[in-house]
Parts: sequence; C-alpha cells; structure tokens
Amino acid sequence: MIKRIAHTDGIVELRLDRPPVNALNPALVSELDRALADAEANGANGVVLSGRPGLFTAGLDVPALLQLDERSMREFWTDFFGLLERLARSELMICAALTGHSPAGGTVIALFCDYRVLAKGDYRLGLNEVEVGLVVPPVIQQALARLIGPYPAERHLLAGRMISTDEALAVGLVDEMVILSDVVDQSVRWLQSSLDMPAHALRQTRALCRADLAALFDAPGGINTDAFVEGWFDPATQASLKRLADRLSKD
Repeated sequence: MIKRIAHTDGIVELRLDRPPVNALNPALVSELDRALADAEANGANGVVLSGRPGLFTAGLDVPALLQLDERSMREFWTDFFGLLERLARSELMICAALTGHSPAGGTVIALFCDYRVLAKGDYRLGLNEVEVGLVVPPVIQQALARLIGPYPAERHLLAGRMISTDEALAVGLVDEMVILSDVVDQSVRWLQSSLDMPAHALRQTRALCRADLAALFDAPGGINTDAFVEGWFDPATQASLKRLADRLSKD
C-alpha cells in the first residue's frame, strides 16, 4: 500500500497505493507510519508523500470505518493521531506532493508536513468534517490556524466544504501549484534546495519554527480521542456518515 521510490540526494518518495482511491483505513495509516519511521531510521535526507495522478487520497475510508466497533475505532484514531505526531516531530523535512484530490484526511496529513505542492486542475481539498457531523479535534484545528491564520481557519471549518486549487493557494493552504506531471519533481527540488543549506543551521532553525506544531500534541485536550470517538458514534453523525458511504458506493 506504500510504494518506496528512491530519488537523488537521499530523498525518499512514499507513494500511497491503495486502489481505487487511497482511502485511509487502519492498515494504510499503520503502514504509512512505519514507512516514515523506516525512512528516519535508514538515513533518508527528506521525504515526499505522494499519491496517484489525479488523487492524493480520498480521505478516510468511511465505509470501512463504519464497520468498526468502539474499541477498534479508538485504536484507529490513536494510530492516526500518532501518524500526525510523527509528521510534526520528524527530524526529516517532509513535502506533501498533492497529486490531485486531497479532501479531509488528505488535507490533514498535508497540514503537518513542511511544504505542500499541489497539482493544477479541477481538484478539491479542505476540511469538511462539520458537514458530516464531526468536530475537528483541537490539534487539527490549531494546525490549520497555524498555517492559514485563525480567522480564515474558522471560516473554512464552519463552511464545511471542499475548496478549489485556486482557493487553496490563495488562502495559503498549499505553498505552490504546478502542472500534475511536475508535482513530485517539484517536491523533490524543493527538498533539494533546502538540503543545500548548512545542515546544522537548517536543523536547528527548523526545530525552532516547528516547535509550536509539535507542542500541539503535548497540550491538555489537544488529542481528545474519547470525545472524537463519542462524536463518531452519535446517532446523527452515524446517519450522516452512512449517507456519505452510500453516496460513495454509487460514484
């Protein structure tokens, strides 16, 4: 489910490869977390996270997650938050190569990377949790506010809708936009340009700049898994999620 592709200068691409839409289920989340840990342990200099052409990830695998009981759901969210924390605390620079649609969970993963390169085109991304009856956990809300500012984050979350690539670039949700065929190469080039800097200065400056991102996981209530799981199993939320799953099955 994760393809490992070696690039020059010790840069490793981790490509999501779970057909048909790279939906995030427990197995894919765990494998991505292990792949990031392996890249760190094996001396990679940087990581590119990518998907297939036209799609980074469709976000959570809602039909599969609806089959989980409360205990399994809590384990999944613990693992998902663990993945986000690994991204936030990683000593490796990580670039999200958003190769197309990146809704919900795809956007969340990108928030915790160092840089985001998005494909030009009729793609959608953003956080639409409120639309399906979910409350964005504080750690994710604060990561979004850190990236685009508190008030734009408020407006985005309350709107509960996907936005276009042009809107995403304008609001600062992504750093740059290139044609689809150049997304991975541009991500590699960005990492290479960063790695050209004096290593000690880059490492220490980056640690200072990202300390607030890592600290989100230390804040009391930042990760309230119990509250999120309780919200997931709320009858109204379950009804919304089941309608979404039915719609996805017909697409």
